[in-house]
Amino acid sequence: MTLWTTVLLASGLAFALKLLGYVVPHHVLDRPVVSRVTAMLPVALLSALVAVQTFTGQGGVFTLDARAAGVGVAVVALRFRAPFLLVVVLAAATAGILRALG
Repeated sequence: MTLWTTVLLASGLAFALKLLGYVVPHHVLDRPVVSRVTAMLPVALLSALVAVQTFTGQGGVFTLDARAAGVGVAVVALRFRAPFLLVVVLAAATAGILRALG
């Protein structure tokens, strides 16, 4: 499969999914299960992105490095209900210090 075939297929699939959102009846979308899933879907996708970017090194190999420590510090700071900006600064500082130390 060529690159253009993949791009056109993905574009067609995205269009079909968007069109399906307009075709589905409202009573299906108003169900409590659908509401819970759509509310938590962005959280799940963002968590998966953070996990992949944190624990994947060159060539897709599992890696534990300063990024993992930064995410760990961020989780602890969030657990203590720190403001988001402080969480980001603490995580970045932790990763930076650990990278500087080697």
